[in-house]
Amino acid sequence: MDTSSLHAFLAVADTGSFTGAAEKLFLTQPAISKRIAQLEEQLGARLFDRIGRQIHLTEAGLALLPRARNVVRELEDMSRSISGLSGEVSGTLRIGTSHHIGLHRLPPVLRQFSREYPQVQLDIHFIDSEEAWEGVLHGDLELGVVTLPPVADERVYSEPIWDDPLVFMAAPEHPLASKNNVTLKMLTDFPALLPSPVTFTRRIVETLFRDKELTLNISMSTNYLETIHMMVAIGLGWSVLPATMIDDQVIELPVNEILMQRQLGFVMHPARSLSNAAQRFLDILREHGHLNP
Repeated sequence: MDTSSLHAFLAVADTGSFTGAAEKLFLTQPAISKRIAQLEEQLGARLFDRIGRQIHLTEAGLALLPRARNVVRELEDMSRSISGLSGEVSGTLRIGTSHHIGLHRLPPVLRQFSREYPQVQLDIHFIDSEEAWEGVLHGDLELGVVTLPPVADERVYSEPIWDDPLVFMAAPEHPLASKNNVTLKMLTDFPALLPSPVTFTRRIVETLFRDKELTLNISMSTNYLETIHMMVAIGLGWSVLPATMIDDQVIELPVNEILMQRQLGFVMHPARSLSNAAQRFLDILREHGHLNP
């Protein structure tokens, strides 16, 4: 059993199609099919059911999936450990990050890193923070630069890099914009535009209102903070967004005595040996952090 077959199996399982796996691994679809067929022959079991255009893991495929991930992760870890002995900074660095962090926090980090280590190929996945966190946990990503959860999870190592204060905001013409003091109860009378329920930011906001026994009037949710900002700017509702997003299109609502903050940082798997590229990336990330002493 060779690793190329396991990589093909994992790619099909992750993308849900042979075409997607081929694109992910920069191979042809027949090449992917051949590797899967060889793996199925070696194991003596069908790994995928092909029903119409849908691909589903069989019982054998489901049993193989976590084991295949572990094998590939161990081999990659071994390769990193050995190559790290030479001190060479090269190879591919797989990172997951949110669109917001990628737009507003990472550009100077990526610029410096790419200039200092041009031989490293950056494979950046712009996904939700929660998805990046899961990618690190399952070994698909070496690092995640994400919104950290309100309560740390011991399954991954996390380190804060930036404090990211959150503020209530609305369009200048919003009925609450002219108030000298806005209470949480007043906010419940108007539509709220918030990140989706699975996000760490949404959990922070919901906890705040739930502790006051108040019910939010949520009219719309999306994972893209820039989209929420746009909808707030045109008057569709109020929201809670990073203070860095205040501009001439939105204003901060004077919700006194309410301090909200999330932290942005990186996560990595505690059992994984970081590549030299990842270590250098973290050095630069820490240099650009707002939590440096």
